Amino acid sequence: MAFLWWQLTQSTLQLSGQKFTDTDLLGAPIPTVSDIPIDSDDASLLHLRQGDIYALRGEWEEAQEQYESAVKSGGGLAALRKLAQAQLQRRDMKGIRSTLKKLKNEGARPEDVLLLEIIIQLRAGELVDAKKVLESADDSPQKHYGLALLTIIQGSHERALQELALTINGWDPVLRSYARTLNAAYDEFALFPNGTDIHLITLLSRALAQVQECELALPLLIQVTSTKEDYRDAWVVQGYCELTTERPEQSLASMEQAYSLDPQKPEIQYFLARAYAALHEYQNAITFFEYALTNGFIPQGEVRRLIARYALEIGNAGLAVDQYEALTNDPNATFESYQGYVTAAAALGQAEEALQKAKLATEKWPKNARSFELLGTVAAQLEKKAEAKAAYEKALKLNPNLPGLQEKLQSL
Repeated sequence: MAFLWWQLTQSTLQLSGQKFTDTDLLGAPIPTVSDIPIDSDDASLLHLRQGDIYALRGEWEEAQEQYESAVKSGGGLAALRKLAQAQLQRRDMKGIRSTLKKLKNEGARPEDVLLLEIIIQLRAGELVDAKKVLESADDSPQKHYGLALLTIIQGSHERALQELALTINGWDPVLRSYARTLNAAYDEFALFPNGTDIHLITLLSRALAQVQECELALPLLIQVTSTKEDYRDAWVVQGYCELTTERPEQSLASMEQAYSLDPQKPEIQYFLARAYAALHEYQNAITFFEYALTNGFIPQGEVRRLIARYALEIGNAGLAVDQYEALTNDPNATFESYQGYVTAAAALGQAEEALQKAKLATEKWPKNARSFELLGTVAAQLEKKAEAKAAYEKALKLNPNLPGLQEKLQSL
């Protein structure tokens, strides 16, 4: 899930006789996404920005909603590509086929359309058809990347390495990055002459997860976990991929298996909590998020944000306020954390505290309309109409097109 900051320790002494170095589950640790409010007349840009924040958090349903709004707001090919990415993650095959048609109509490059069609075929298990289409296609990085994916899942590793090399030397920067990630799995495996097939499969599955191909990784992972039930890292990647592709029941079972093998690992506790949350078992989720926080999960802000979110779901506004207070005291606090504090404090009847926090938001982001909109909203709730009016007018001055702001001002 997206963000996906945790370090996956490779294999076990039983598998290789050696200790593997820590490597990332999903690439280099992703820094906390800045959600500093941006003022723009381009609604599609705002929706794309918010969608990207959700996507990096692994909240693909919310990301898809934002990307759909970006498409409706005239975001063009950029929005359609993002929407296709979210639909693939969520296994929305009806939606992805509709988006594919729109991409064609918008003039997407034929090679990009080719790769999307191939990924759809691979996920549907239509390997023979995919191979025919790829081998008859014109030369392009998309063709070679598609062949690399095909040969990886077929176990034709020499051919996969050849196709990855061609992709890395190609002109598409995104596919070059993806190909390097997949190639790195082979490089890591080469460090261990006595490595087993299930170790290679796990490394490749992890790499597929990194390049957002969990649906292709899952059949490989099931081979591993059904063969070696005590392979912790395989269970973790499997549980992560099940969570990413919206299979929460299966994810919970996989993460519980990983937890039984290593109950003190904060990253396992974190993903176990995410699985509980996906099943709406919010109290269990909070419990394991708190375990992860206590045991040193990084970034702490992500865990606190989720504890606060689910605390509000179960009506524990006090716990939410505590978490948002810690978040807003961080020098890198996000605007969302200030909004969250205001919401939670209001639920506790702490209106004055909410007002003071909103004022701090305007000091932190003095040139952003949304911070003054937040202040105006809190002031209006306290019947401080003059203060609310001044805040709304300041927000309008900063961004006259901020949705709903005129209506709020007129309602005073």
